[in-house]
Amino acid sequence: MNQKLIVRAVAAAFTAAVLLGVGYVTGTRRAATDAPMTSAATETPPVAGVAGDKVDPKTGRKVLYWHDPMVPKQHFDKPGKSPFMNMELQPVFADEGGAGGIKVDATLQQNLGIRYATVVRRDASDSFDAIGTTQFDESMADVVQSRVTGYIDRLYASAPMQRVAKGAPIASFFVPDWLAPQEEYLALKRAGMDAGLLAAAHARMKALSIPDGLIASLERTGKAQTHVTLFARQAGVLTELNVRDGAMVSPGQTLAKVAGLSKLWLIVEIPESLALQAQPGMLVDATFAGDASHHFSGHIREILPGIRPDSRTLQARLEIDNAGLRLTPGMLMRARVSGAKPVSRLLVPSEAVITTGKRSIVIVRNSDGRLQPVEVALGHDSGDSTEVTNGLNEGQQVVASGQFLIDSEASLKSALPKLEGGAAPAAPAAPAPASAAASASTPATAQTCETTGKVEKITSSDITFSHQPVPTLGWGAMTMTFGKPSPTAFPDVKAGESVHFVFRQSNDGYQLTQVEPAGGAK
Repeated sequence: MNQKLIVRAVAAAFTAAVLLGVGYVTGTRRAATDAPMTSAATETPPVAGVAGDKVDPKTGRKVLYWHDPMVPKQHFDKPGKSPFMNMELQPVFADEGGAGGIKVDATLQQNLGIRYATVVRRDASDSFDAIGTTQFDESMADVVQSRVTGYIDRLYASAPMQRVAKGAPIASFFVPDWLAPQEEYLALKRAGMDAGLLAAAHARMKALSIPDGLIASLERTGKAQTHVTLFARQAGVLTELNVRDGAMVSPGQTLAKVAGLSKLWLIVEIPESLALQAQPGMLVDATFAGDASHHFSGHIREILPGIRPDSRTLQARLEIDNAGLRLTPGMLMRARVSGAKPVSRLLVPSEAVITTGKRSIVIVRNSDGRLQPVEVALGHDSGDSTEVTNGLNEGQQVVASGQFLIDSEASLKSALPKLEGGAAPAAPAAPAPASAAASASTPATAQTCETTGKVEKITSSDITFSHQPVPTLGWGAMTMTFGKPSPTAFPDVKAGESVHFVFRQSNDGYQLTQVEPAGGAK
């Protein structure tokens, strides 16, 4: 009995040992089979998303996300192989690029001539620029008229627009109707008539418009005067001359018209869009194009009613001093019209504003030195400054000059990436194979780039290279296809060669311009 129990115990121990060995072998084989699957799982493309607080192990800098420089719009939350190109994904660090704008190094700023200005708040009046023309001041014109019927026996003025001095004779004419009353007065005086009759005769001569000077001469000399000379009462220009020698004149007829030059009218043409801003009393500072150093100023006296249909402008009239006679009627002048009461306004230099047609953009310099476009709402111009009603704060810095004088939104979008020295390359808008990505890109400029690489494949239309990084475009090493300028271009290039090649961005993608052996590279 005891012998049977011992045999059973030994058999059970042996069976357990065999089962343990079989389990170990099976587990080892299964682990060896699972190892390649696990390795393959680690090579899956990275997941698109947000990087979060990632740190680059090489530099220790915070990473926003990883991306393929050829498809920059697609972001990944971890490094790995690009699903679009045969290259590693590149990190985008938190301290460069991104939503905070772009950074321009000092050398590039100097090369581009970038200059900054500060947004300031100061009192400024409503003002705008306009064009004006000088005219004769009609309110000061002197009209030479005849009060009696007579005949011109001498005309001193020869033609209209002749300059005349103050007191210069205009015309002399004979008045036969003056002879009878003068002779009657002289007869009564010789007869010793009483003062009443003499006063009546004197009044009759006055009623016939005989000048006081002629009556005084009559009493002094005792001779009747039948000729009278008309003189200019002010210096100016003879704008009208309506008689000739020997012509008959009638009472109330205008013989001539003299316009002065010491004061002129300036008629300012105000655009219809600014008509509501123009008010009487606004200050006008005008300069003549031929001599901008001399300023002529005045206040708008009146706004003339009606819009001119030919120029769609509103006319404002003011009086300007021309004592030096530097101006003459008909001159074209540049006028700056300013409001009488200044108002506190937020101002930037007018050259800092980029008007795209639909909106206005100002390039703002952030506190960390980055440049960022900001859409602003504009008010009135104030000389060389423009009012900003929304979008900026006092004390901010804006780009006042450089390459930002752009007049379309498309130009703005293409110019900003260039400020980083090419850190934002042109790329396809959607994922595509290497050859398709090269042809699908739309370059902002025809920039020429170069690098070295190995020729992988040659066709009649393109060449595929495994090339080194391209720093000017921010590309890493990758395998990419470039277009040939013609099917017969670069006939000496062979697959497997190491070459130095030059390419440029065009509307058809990335086109090769030069391919030579790597040893011939300069």
